Amino acid sequence: MDRVTKMVSEKPVVIFSRSSCCMCHTIKTLFCDFGVNPAVYELDEINRGREIEQALSVLGCSPTVPVVFIGGELVGGANEVMSLHLKRSLIPMLKRAGAIWV
Repeated sequence: MDRVTKMVSEKPVVIFSRSSCCMCHTIKTLFCDFGVNPAVYELDEINRGREIEQALSVLGCSPTVPVVFIGGELVGGANEVMSLHLKRSLIPMLKRAGAIWV
């Protein structure tokens, strides 16, 4: 859990992903289209990815990927991110976190 906390504090936007997950790809593309440069951790490609995935599960993330943190706070998965986007809340949240400036 401490490792996850450290990882999410290093950048304004952090995405935990799996390289083969289509929903993960969609969320990463959405953020990149906004001009965000997120820290992306591909859990199937990094050391101790399984441990990190278990820690995310303990946080209540189900399914465990994609998981998005903005400004160090857990936003959730694809459904939560898309819901924020549709409510026009996502971009203001990204601005407050310092992830985008426009």
